[in-house]
Amino acid sequence: MKHGKKYAEAAKLVDRTTLYDPADAIALVKKAAPAKFDETVEVHIRTGCDGRHAEQQIRGAVVLPNGTGKTVKVLVFAKGDKVNEAEAAGADYVGGEELIPKIQKDGWLDFDVVVATPDMMGVVGRLGKVLGPKGLMPNPKAGTVTMDVTKAVKDIKAGKIEYRLDKTNIIHVPVGKVSFTDEALQENFNALMDAIVKARPSAVKGQFLRSITLTSTMGPGVKLNVAKF
Repeated sequence: MKHGKKYAEAAKLVDRTTLYDPADAIALVKKAAPAKFDETVEVHIRTGCDGRHAEQQIRGAVVLPNGTGKTVKVLVFAKGDKVNEAEAAGADYVGGEELIPKIQKDGWLDFDVVVATPDMMGVVGRLGKVLGPKGLMPNPKAGTVTMDVTKAVKDIKAGKIEYRLDKTNIIHVPVGKVSFTDEALQENFNALMDAIVKARPSAVKGQFLRSITLTSTMGPGVKLNVAKF
């Protein structure tokens, strides 16, 4: 992959042979972010899990204390009193059966997170082929299948993010923006790492965290010292 001049300049700031402490890595990622827009700061965690085994899967959610810096649009599938509850909590869209053709046929996907009450999962299940590949399917482990729609919507709006293993057993998550203070990014990063260390499946033998890389959207990766975790 060929990188531009800005990336090459930014990459010179990072010593590829060094494993950095989180505080140094955060400062470096901010300094090396080459784009003109407010880049997202991302964490990529390579694990020792084998996701082909159900007992080694990792999936959960954590509320970042300082949010993600992104405005998140929430769609809630609900009926009865739960519709008003979701609207009062600040959901951007609330509905039921009538939204199925809009999503399936019209390709409407103007939302970032989908929440559903358990009694609506029969309806939402019909959207599996559309929502599944985009990682938008509600899931009890992520707290997005729940009767407590108020808490679900408020948590998401406050900066709740979902983490899960991809096909190569890596977890990719945003922890804020380059414009955040170092302290805010450090707090978000610590909250994420605490959650992931606790989520370690007991079936995983050997080293759980193989590598941790911090990067901005367009910047070079900065490797962390995993021994700290």
